Amino acid sequence: MLPQETIRRKRDGETLRADEIDSFITGLTSGAVTEGQAAAFAMAVFFKGMNLEERVALTRAMTRSGSVIDWREARLPGPILDKHSTGGVGDNVSLMLAPMLAACGAFTPMISGRGLGHTGGTLDKLDSIPGYVAQPDLALFRRTVAEAGCAIIGQTADLAPADKRLYAIRDVTATVESIALITASILSKKLAAGLLGLAMDVKTGSGAFMTSLSGARELAQSLATVATGAGLPTISLVTDMNEPLASAAGNAVEVQNAVDYLTGARRDPRLHEVTIALGAELLALGGLAESAALGRAAMERALASGAAAERFERMVALLGGPRDFLGEARKLLPVAPVIIAVSPARGGFVEAIDVRAVGMAVVALGGGRSRSADPIDPAVGFTRLAGLGAEVNRDAPLALAHARDEAQARAAGERLAAAYRIGDAPPPRRHPVIERVAGTQ
Repeated sequence: MLPQETIRRKRDGETLRADEIDSFITGLTSGAVTEGQAAAFAMAVFFKGMNLEERVALTRAMTRSGSVIDWREARLPGPILDKHSTGGVGDNVSLMLAPMLAACGAFTPMISGRGLGHTGGTLDKLDSIPGYVAQPDLALFRRTVAEAGCAIIGQTADLAPADKRLYAIRDVTATVESIALITASILSKKLAAGLLGLAMDVKTGSGAFMTSLSGARELAQSLATVATGAGLPTISLVTDMNEPLASAAGNAVEVQNAVDYLTGARRDPRLHEVTIALGAELLALGGLAESAALGRAAMERALASGAAAERFERMVALLGGPRDFLGEARKLLPVAPVIIAVSPARGGFVEAIDVRAVGMAVVALGGGRSRSADPIDPAVGFTRLAGLGAEVNRDAPLALAHARDEAQARAAGERLAAAYRIGDAPPPRRHPVIERVAGTQ
């Protein structure tokens, strides 16, 4: 099928056959489809959409564009499970969830990404651990999963390469927000990782890409249904991102937050609830718990016993990091030379937070990228971030800003303060997990 004919049919609102989609993606991978044709295809899908069958076909074609990991030869004594988040601020769930699942008998080959826009990237956080190899070869990846039960790494060149090419084109053609293309992009990488079960964390609110609840619900349903239709049992949780999930936002500071969580030194309540909820669903999905309720109990035991912390430390060591990382994290992680308290403009209660602006304040500090080639400063960011309903004043600041110098710290503090609205009474409390969406066939 000629690429231009596939583009024309989708442009005119017609339903594409699976073989047409497969041919187009094959051409995209080989280079036979030009960037202009790929951009035209993305724009046609953006405006005309895709039905369920088309989304499944696109996801499968992009999965087959590269290697698909087969874990059967490893004879792992447990299910291959993973989760994916659509991105937020202070979202370091992966760092705790993967070792907690491993401690419960699952195996988690977690392929994560870099920061995008105002959202933090799991790989950028892990890069702050001295020696950690975020993109190992396949042999080390397999060994780490087998021995630690989990490995958090970046996408390799041979996993879903069509997605890598199409995403770069979407990024510069204003077609990133297409539900069909988002679905295929996320799921093609997960299917290539050889999973048996997946939990999607779909964020909604001021710090999410899907700011509206209706948009988040549509994406959650698409992800769960398309994944299940492609042979990967999946559930989606729609979660709240109207405040940072953790009390830290940055790279090294979020790793330290995860260390504190795993060791029991400090656990942010909303972060804990989302982590446990995702893990409980996965344990039930993978047959390691008879229900999500029993899955919650298993996750709590893995945390309380120290087994999850041990799995995390084993993963870090196998991937090149320090063997005694948990006990020495405060000495080993990069630390900003200047730390200042950020005071609110007035005393009162946190009434609302522009979470995207909080994320952009981290980017402005150097903790994120304005351009893909920008370097990351792992030490900068915010800690002790006040959440919704918190009482703040000069003695109870909005946060601590971690920066390279005082001028940078003050500028970051001003950006952060502008993202907070202070009122005379706390707003009603929101549960961080809004709803559960199951995949249907």
